[in-house]
Amino acid sequence: MSISPFDHPFLSGLFGDPELVGLLSAQADVEAMVAFEIALAAAQAECGVIAQADAEVIAGLETRYRADFEGLKSGLGRDGVVAPEMVRQMRSALGGQTAGSLHFGATSQDVIDTSLVMRLKSITAILAARIGSVETSLERLSDRFGGRKLMARTRMQDALEITVADRITDWSAPLARHRQRLKEIEGRLLVVQYGGAVGILEKLGEDGPRVTRALAERLGLGITEKPWHNQRDSIVEFSGWLGLVSGSLGKMGQDIALMAQNAMGDVVLAGGGGSSAMPHKSNPVSAEVLVTLARYVAGSGGTMAQSLVHEQERSGAAWTLEWLVLPQMILATGSSLLIATRLLESVETIGQD
Repeated sequence: MSISPFDHPFLSGLFGDPELVGLLSAQADVEAMVAFEIALAAAQAECGVIAQADAEVIAGLETRYRADFEGLKSGLGRDGVVAPEMVRQMRSALGGQTAGSLHFGATSQDVIDTSLVMRLKSITAILAARIGSVETSLERLSDRFGGRKLMARTRMQDALEITVADRITDWSAPLARHRQRLKEIEGRLLVVQYGGAVGILEKLGEDGPRVTRALAERLGLGITEKPWHNQRDSIVEFSGWLGLVSGSLGKMGQDIALMAQNAMGDVVLAGGGGSSAMPHKSNPVSAEVLVTLARYVAGSGGTMAQSLVHEQERSGAAWTLEWLVLPQMILATGSSLLIATRLLESVETIGQD
Protein backbone atom coordinates (compact mmCIF):
# COMPACT_ATOMS: atom_id res chain seq x y z
CA MET A 1 0.00 0.00 0.00
CA SER A 2 1.10 3.60 -0.47
CA ILE A 3 0.03 7.16 0.19
CA SER A 4 0.27 7.75 -3.56
CA PRO A 5 0.94 4.93 -6.04
CA PHE A 6 1.60 7.41 -8.84
CA ASP A 7 5.12 8.30 -7.68
CA HIS A 8 5.83 5.33 -5.39
CA PRO A 9 9.26 3.65 -5.80
CA PHE A 10 7.74 0.45 -7.21
CA LEU A 11 3.95 0.88 -7.46
CA SER A 12 4.64 3.56 -10.03
CA GLY A 13 5.70 0.68 -12.27
CA LEU A 14 1.97 0.12 -12.73
CA PHE A 15 0.55 3.58 -12.17
CA GLY A 16 3.38 6.05 -12.79
CA ASP A 17 2.98 9.18 -14.90
CA PRO A 18 6.08 11.38 -14.39
CA GLU A 19 4.92 14.02 -16.87
CA LEU A 20 1.67 14.77 -15.03
CA VAL A 21 3.24 14.25 -11.60
CA GLY A 22 5.62 17.06 -12.51
CA LEU A 23 2.79 19.45 -13.42
CA LEU A 24 1.03 18.66 -10.13
CA SER A 25 4.17 18.99 -8.00
CA ALA A 26 4.75 21.63 -5.35
CA GLN A 27 7.48 23.20 -7.49
CA ALA A 28 5.17 23.55 -10.49
CA ASP A 29 2.51 25.07 -8.22
CA VAL A 30 4.96 27.63 -6.84
CA GLU A 31 6.17 28.55 -10.33
CA ALA A 32 2.61 29.10 -11.52
CA MET A 33 1.76 31.22 -8.47
CA VAL A 34 4.83 33.38 -9.09
CA ALA A 35 3.81 33.73 -12.74
CA PHE A 36 0.35 34.84 -11.59
CA GLU A 37 1.80 37.56 -9.34
CA ILE A 38 4.11 38.80 -12.10
CA ALA A 39 1.28 38.89 -14.64
CA LEU A 40 -1.03 40.62 -12.15
CA ALA A 41 1.50 43.35 -11.49
CA ALA A 42 2.04 43.86 -15.22
CA ALA A 43 -1.70 44.07 -15.83
CA GLN A 44 -2.16 46.54 -13.00
CA ALA A 45 0.69 48.70 -14.28
CA GLU A 46 -0.87 48.70 -17.75
CA CYS A 47 -4.14 49.92 -16.21
CA GLY A 48 -2.45 52.55 -14.02
CA VAL A 49 -3.22 50.80 -10.73
CA ILE A 50 0.44 50.42 -9.67
CA ALA A 51 3.62 52.06 -10.91
CA GLN A 52 5.31 50.57 -13.98
CA ALA A 53 8.61 50.57 -12.07
CA ASP A 54 7.09 48.36 -9.39
CA ALA A 55 5.81 45.91 -12.01
CA GLU A 56 9.29 45.69 -13.52
CA VAL A 57 10.84 44.88 -10.15
CA ILE A 58 8.13 42.30 -9.42
CA ALA A 59 8.88 40.66 -12.79
CA GLY A 60 12.32 39.85 -11.41
CA LEU A 61 10.76 37.44 -8.90
CA GLU A 62 10.92 34.76 -11.59
CA THR A 63 14.67 34.52 -10.96
CA ARG A 64 15.05 36.18 -7.56
CA TYR A 65 12.49 34.24 -5.54
CA ARG A 66 13.33 30.80 -4.22
CA ALA A 67 10.59 29.26 -2.14
CA ASP A 68 11.32 28.28 1.44
CA PHE A 69 9.25 25.09 1.43
CA GLU A 70 9.60 24.51 5.15
CA GLY A 71 8.25 28.00 5.71
CA LEU A 72 5.41 27.35 3.27
CA LYS A 73 4.60 24.12 5.09
CA SER A 74 4.44 25.87 8.46
CA GLY A 75 2.45 28.74 7.02
CA LEU A 76 -0.11 26.45 5.45
CA GLY A 77 -0.51 24.59 8.72
CA ARG A 78 -1.21 27.92 10.41
CA ASP A 79 -3.31 29.69 7.76
CA GLY A 80 -4.95 26.79 5.95
CA VAL A 81 -3.64 28.09 2.62
CA VAL A 82 -0.13 28.56 1.27
CA ALA A 83 -0.58 32.04 -0.23
CA PRO A 84 -0.15 34.25 2.89
CA GLU A 85 3.27 32.82 3.70
CA MET A 86 4.32 32.76 0.05
CA VAL A 87 3.35 36.40 -0.44
CA ARG A 88 5.29 37.25 2.74
CA GLN A 89 8.36 35.49 1.35
CA MET A 90 8.05 37.23 -2.02
CA ARG A 91 7.61 40.64 -0.39
CA SER A 92 10.71 39.98 1.67
CA ALA A 93 12.61 39.18 -1.53
CA LEU A 94 11.38 42.43 -3.09
CA GLY A 95 11.90 44.73 -0.14
CA GLY A 96 11.21 48.46 -0.10
CA GLN A 97 8.12 50.20 -1.38
CA THR A 98 7.62 47.72 -4.24
CA ALA A 99 6.57 45.04 -1.76
CA GLY A 100 3.29 46.86 -1.19
CA SER A 101 2.38 46.59 -4.87
CA LEU A 102 2.69 42.81 -4.92
CA HIS A 103 -0.57 40.84 -4.74
CA PHE A 104 -2.55 44.09 -4.74
CA GLY A 105 -6.31 43.55 -4.60
CA ALA A 106 -5.89 39.76 -4.71
CA THR A 107 -6.81 37.08 -2.20
CA SER A 108 -5.29 33.67 -1.54
CA GLN A 109 -7.87 31.89 -3.65
CA ASP A 110 -7.04 34.04 -6.66
CA VAL A 111 -3.44 32.92 -6.83
CA ILE A 112 -4.10 29.29 -5.86
CA ASP A 113 -7.02 28.73 -8.24
CA THR A 114 -5.29 30.45 -11.13
CA SER A 115 -2.17 28.38 -10.53
CA LEU A 116 -4.33 25.28 -10.83
CA VAL A 117 -5.98 26.47 -14.04
CA MET A 118 -2.64 27.43 -15.60
CA ARG A 119 -1.39 23.89 -15.03
CA LEU A 120 -4.69 22.39 -16.15
CA LYS A 121 -4.15 24.13 -19.48
CA SER A 122 -1.02 22.03 -19.99
CA ILE A 123 -2.63 18.93 -18.52
CA THR A 124 -5.68 19.04 -20.79
CA ALA A 125 -3.42 19.39 -23.84
CA ILE A 126 -1.47 16.30 -22.73
CA LEU A 127 -4.62 14.29 -22.08
CA ALA A 128 -6.09 15.24 -25.46
CA ALA A 129 -2.88 14.16 -27.21
CA ARG A 130 -2.91 10.86 -25.34
CA ILE A 131 -6.50 10.18 -26.36
CA GLY A 132 -5.34 10.72 -29.93
CA SER A 133 -2.57 8.18 -29.41
CA VAL A 134 -5.04 5.57 -28.16
CA GLU A 135 -7.29 6.25 -31.15
CA THR A 136 -4.34 5.81 -33.51
CA SER A 137 -3.46 2.47 -31.90
CA LEU A 138 -7.07 1.34 -32.29
CA GLU A 139 -7.08 2.38 -35.96
CA ARG A 140 -3.95 0.31 -36.55
CA LEU A 141 -5.52 -2.72 -34.90
CA SER A 142 -8.61 -2.32 -37.05
CA ASP A 143 -6.49 -2.05 -40.18
CA ARG A 144 -4.65 -5.26 -39.27
CA PHE A 145 -7.45 -7.39 -37.89
CA GLY A 146 -10.75 -5.57 -38.45
CA GLY A 147 -12.11 -8.05 -40.95
CA ARG A 148 -11.62 -11.04 -38.68
CA LYS A 149 -14.49 -12.74 -36.85
CA LEU A 150 -15.40 -12.52 -33.17
CA MET A 151 -18.22 -14.04 -31.17
CA ALA A 152 -20.31 -11.25 -29.71
CA ARG A 153 -21.37 -11.88 -26.13
CA THR A 154 -24.34 -10.38 -24.37
CA ARG A 155 -24.56 -10.84 -20.63
CA MET A 156 -21.31 -12.80 -21.07
CA GLN A 157 -23.03 -15.50 -23.12
CA ASP A 158 -22.37 -16.33 -26.78
CA ALA A 159 -24.68 -14.29 -29.00
CA LEU A 160 -23.97 -13.68 -32.71
CA GLU A 161 -20.85 -13.34 -34.82
CA ILE A 162 -19.39 -9.87 -35.37
CA THR A 163 -16.12 -8.54 -36.75
CA VAL A 164 -13.13 -7.28 -34.81
CA ALA A 165 -13.83 -3.86 -36.32
CA ASP A 166 -17.26 -3.86 -34.67
CA ARG A 167 -15.75 -4.27 -31.24
CA ILE A 168 -12.95 -1.78 -31.88
CA THR A 169 -15.55 0.81 -32.90
CA ASP A 170 -17.23 0.34 -29.53
CA TRP A 171 -13.90 1.19 -27.89
CA SER A 172 -12.96 4.11 -30.12
CA ALA A 173 -16.25 5.97 -30.63
CA PRO A 174 -16.49 7.24 -27.02
CA LEU A 175 -12.92 8.54 -27.20
CA ALA A 176 -13.79 10.80 -30.12
CA ARG A 177 -16.72 12.15 -28.12
CA HIS A 178 -14.46 12.72 -25.10
CA ARG A 179 -12.08 14.82 -27.21
CA GLN A 180 -15.01 16.96 -28.34
CA ARG A 181 -16.32 17.25 -24.78
CA LEU A 182 -12.91 18.44 -23.60
CA LYS A 183 -12.87 21.24 -26.18
CA GLU A 184 -16.24 22.39 -24.89
CA ILE A 185 -15.22 22.13 -21.24
CA GLU A 186 -11.99 24.07 -21.72
CA GLY A 187 -13.86 27.27 -22.43
CA ARG A 188 -15.45 27.07 -18.98
CA LEU A 189 -12.49 25.57 -17.15
CA LEU A 190 -9.45 27.51 -18.32
CA VAL A 191 -10.43 30.89 -16.89
CA VAL A 192 -8.57 33.27 -14.62
CA GLN A 193 -9.58 33.75 -10.99
CA TYR A 194 -9.27 37.32 -9.70
CA GLY A 195 -11.88 38.59 -7.28
CA GLY A 196 -10.25 39.84 -4.11
CA ALA A 197 -11.56 39.17 -0.65
CA VAL A 198 -15.21 38.42 -1.50
CA GLY A 199 -15.21 38.30 -5.30
CA ILE A 200 -16.01 41.95 -6.05
CA LEU A 201 -12.46 43.39 -6.44
CA GLU A 202 -13.27 45.97 -3.81
CA LYS A 203 -9.82 47.59 -3.91
CA LEU A 204 -9.86 48.22 -7.67
CA GLY A 205 -13.28 49.78 -8.17
CA GLU A 206 -13.96 50.56 -11.83
CA ASP A 207 -10.49 49.32 -12.81
CA GLY A 208 -11.36 45.74 -11.81
CA PRO A 209 -12.73 44.47 -15.15
CA ARG A 210 -9.87 46.05 -17.13
CA VAL A 211 -7.21 44.53 -14.88
CA THR A 212 -8.92 41.13 -15.06
CA ARG A 213 -8.95 41.21 -18.86
CA ALA A 214 -5.31 42.27 -19.01
CA LEU A 215 -4.32 39.58 -16.52
CA ALA A 216 -6.19 36.87 -18.42
CA GLU A 217 -4.60 37.94 -21.70
CA ARG A 218 -1.11 37.66 -20.23
CA LEU A 219 -1.80 34.19 -18.87
CA GLY A 220 -3.59 32.95 -21.98
CA LEU A 221 -6.79 32.26 -20.05
CA GLY A 222 -10.44 33.20 -20.42
CA ILE A 223 -12.56 35.29 -18.08
CA THR A 224 -15.94 34.86 -16.43
CA GLU A 225 -18.64 37.42 -15.70
CA LYS A 226 -17.87 37.14 -11.99
CA PRO A 227 -15.00 35.44 -10.15
CA TRP A 228 -15.77 31.78 -9.48
CA HIS A 229 -14.44 31.44 -5.91
CA ASN A 230 -17.61 29.67 -4.78
CA GLN A 231 -18.77 28.38 -8.19
CA ARG A 232 -16.97 25.06 -8.61
CA ASP A 233 -19.10 23.54 -11.35
CA SER A 234 -16.39 23.78 -14.02
CA ILE A 235 -13.84 22.00 -11.84
CA VAL A 236 -16.36 19.28 -11.02
CA GLU A 237 -17.40 19.06 -14.67
CA PHE A 238 -13.76 18.39 -15.56
CA SER A 239 -13.52 15.70 -12.88
CA GLY A 240 -16.62 14.10 -14.40
CA TRP A 241 -14.90 14.14 -17.78
CA LEU A 242 -11.94 12.33 -16.22
CA GLY A 243 -14.40 9.67 -15.07
CA LEU A 244 -15.78 9.32 -18.61
CA VAL A 245 -12.33 8.85 -20.12
CA SER A 246 -11.06 6.39 -17.54
CA GLY A 247 -14.39 4.56 -17.60
CA SER A 248 -14.28 4.09 -21.37
CA LEU A 249 -10.72 2.78 -21.09
CA GLY A 250 -11.83 0.51 -18.25
CA LYS A 251 -14.52 -0.97 -20.50
CA MET A 252 -11.87 -1.69 -23.13
CA GLY A 253 -9.58 -3.21 -20.51
CA GLN A 254 -12.35 -5.41 -19.17
CA ASP A 255 -13.17 -6.63 -22.67
CA ILE A 256 -9.55 -7.46 -23.43
CA ALA A 257 -9.05 -9.23 -20.10
CA LEU A 258 -12.05 -11.43 -20.87
CA MET A 259 -10.93 -12.00 -24.44
CA ALA A 260 -7.48 -13.07 -23.21
CA GLN A 261 -8.85 -15.95 -21.10
CA ASN A 262 -7.45 -19.31 -22.14
CA ALA A 263 -10.93 -20.65 -22.82
CA MET A 264 -11.75 -17.72 -25.12
CA GLY A 265 -8.54 -17.18 -27.04
CA ASP A 266 -9.98 -14.09 -28.75
CA VAL A 267 -6.78 -12.08 -28.27
CA VAL A 268 -3.10 -12.87 -27.77
CA LEU A 269 -1.00 -10.32 -25.88
CA ALA A 270 2.76 -10.04 -25.88
CA GLY A 271 4.61 -9.55 -22.61
CA GLY A 272 1.89 -10.66 -20.21
CA GLY A 273 2.55 -10.60 -16.50
CA GLY A 274 4.10 -13.65 -14.87
CA SER A 275 3.19 -15.55 -11.71
CA SER A 276 5.53 -16.44 -8.84
CA ALA A 277 3.76 -19.81 -8.43
CA MET A 278 2.52 -20.64 -11.94
CA PRO A 279 5.19 -19.98 -14.58
CA HIS A 280 2.86 -21.05 -17.40
CA LYS A 281 0.61 -18.00 -16.87
CA SER A 282 0.60 -14.77 -18.87
CA ASN A 283 -1.64 -12.34 -17.02
CA PRO A 284 -3.34 -9.40 -18.83
CA VAL A 285 -1.93 -6.92 -16.31
CA SER A 286 -2.41 -3.73 -18.31
CA ALA A 287 -6.02 -4.60 -19.09
CA GLU A 288 -6.70 -5.26 -15.40
CA VAL A 289 -5.12 -1.98 -14.31
CA LEU A 290 -7.41 -0.08 -16.68
CA VAL A 291 -10.37 -1.61 -14.85
CA THR A 292 -8.86 -0.71 -11.46
CA LEU A 293 -8.22 2.90 -12.43
CA ALA A 294 -11.68 3.30 -13.95
CA ARG A 295 -13.27 2.19 -10.69
CA TYR A 296 -10.97 4.43 -8.66
CA VAL A 297 -11.79 7.54 -10.69
CA ALA A 298 -15.52 6.75 -10.65
CA GLY A 299 -15.51 6.52 -6.86
CA SER A 300 -13.47 9.70 -6.51
CA GLY A 301 -15.95 11.54 -8.73
CA GLY A 302 -18.62 11.23 -6.07
CA THR A 303 -16.30 12.84 -3.55
CA MET A 304 -15.43 15.66 -5.97
CA ALA A 305 -19.12 16.41 -6.50
CA GLN A 306 -19.38 17.25 -2.81
CA SER A 307 -17.00 20.17 -3.34
CA LEU A 308 -19.86 21.95 -5.13
CA VAL A 309 -21.34 22.69 -1.70
CA HIS A 310 -19.32 25.87 -1.24
CA GLU A 311 -20.96 27.85 1.52
CA GLN A 312 -21.48 31.54 0.88
CA GLU A 313 -18.56 33.45 -0.71
CA ARG A 314 -15.77 31.00 0.16
CA SER A 315 -15.45 27.59 1.75
CA GLY A 316 -12.36 26.22 3.41
CA ALA A 317 -13.81 22.71 3.69
CA ALA A 318 -15.11 22.28 0.12
CA TRP A 319 -12.06 23.94 -1.43
CA THR A 320 -9.61 21.78 0.52
CA LEU A 321 -11.51 18.68 -0.57
CA GLU A 322 -10.53 19.44 -4.17
CA TRP A 323 -6.83 19.43 -3.22
CA LEU A 324 -7.16 15.90 -1.85
CA VAL A 325 -9.08 14.38 -4.73
CA LEU A 326 -8.61 16.15 -8.08
CA PRO A 327 -4.85 15.55 -8.52
CA GLN A 328 -5.30 11.82 -7.94
CA MET A 329 -8.12 11.69 -10.50
CA ILE A 330 -5.94 13.48 -13.05
CA LEU A 331 -3.03 11.12 -12.47
CA ALA A 332 -5.24 8.03 -12.62
CA THR A 333 -6.73 9.13 -15.94
CA GLY A 334 -3.38 10.14 -17.38
CA SER A 335 -1.93 6.78 -16.37
CA SER A 336 -4.92 4.99 -17.92
CA LEU A 337 -4.23 6.62 -21.27
CA LEU A 338 -0.56 5.62 -21.21
CA ILE A 339 -1.43 2.07 -20.20
CA ALA A 340 -4.13 1.80 -22.87
CA THR A 341 -1.65 2.65 -25.61
CA ARG A 342 0.86 0.11 -24.30
CA LEU A 343 -1.86 -2.53 -24.06
CA LEU A 344 -3.03 -2.03 -27.62
CA GLU A 345 0.53 -2.10 -28.92
CA SER A 346 1.00 -5.47 -27.19
CA VAL A 347 -1.79 -7.15 -29.15
CA GLU A 348 -0.21 -9.84 -31.33
CA THR A 349 -3.42 -11.17 -32.80
CA ILE A 350 -7.14 -10.71 -32.31
CA GLY A 351 -10.14 -12.59 -33.72
CA GLN A 352 -10.28 -15.51 -36.12
CA ASP A 353 -9.74 -15.61 -39.89
